[in-house]
Amino acid sequence: MFGWFKKNEKELETLPASPTPDATEATELSDAAHVQIKDLCARGDHHAAKREFDRALSLYWEAFDLLPEPRTKWDAGTWILTAIGDANFLAGDFVAGRDNLTTAMHYPDAIGNPFIHLRLGQCQFELGERDRAADELTRAYMGGGMDILLEDDPKYLEFLESRIEL
Repeated sequence: MFGWFKKNEKELETLPASPTPDATEATELSDAAHVQIKDLCARGDHHAAKREFDRALSLYWEAFDLLPEPRTKWDAGTWILTAIGDANFLAGDFVAGRDNLTTAMHYPDAIGNPFIHLRLGQCQFELGERDRAADELTRAYMGGGMDILLEDDPKYLEFLESRIEL
C-alpha cells in the first residue's frame, strides 16, 4: 500500500498504520465540514473547468486537509483525490495524476470506479507504462462500457483495442 501522494510537487506521508477505529467514532463528517468541503470542491471544479488547474488543485487540497484522520475511511477522500488526479491529468502532470489516483484506490468505493480506472490508465499510458495502462483501461471499459472510452482522445481506445478484443 502506498503511503504517499503528491501535493504541490512534494511527497507527503499520508498516515501511519492506525488501529481499528473505535466503535464510538463518528462515521459521517460533521455538517460544517461537509459543507466546507463541498464548497471548496465546487470552487475547485469551477477553476478546473476554466483550465485554471493550479487554483483548482489548491482548493481541492484545502478540502482534503479538512478530512479527519484516518482520511482513508472517508468517501469524500475518494472523490477529492479523484478530482485532484483528474486535474493533474488535464494539466499534463501525469506523474502526480498517477500517484494521486493510485492513492485514491485505497479509499472507499474507488476500486471498480470506471472513471478512476480511466484516468489512472490514461496517466499510465502517457508515462509509457503500457501494461499497467492496459489493465486500468480494461477495468474502465468493463465498468463503464465503450462510452467511457469515447469521451477522450481516441488514442486510448485504439491502444486498448490493440490489447484486448472489444
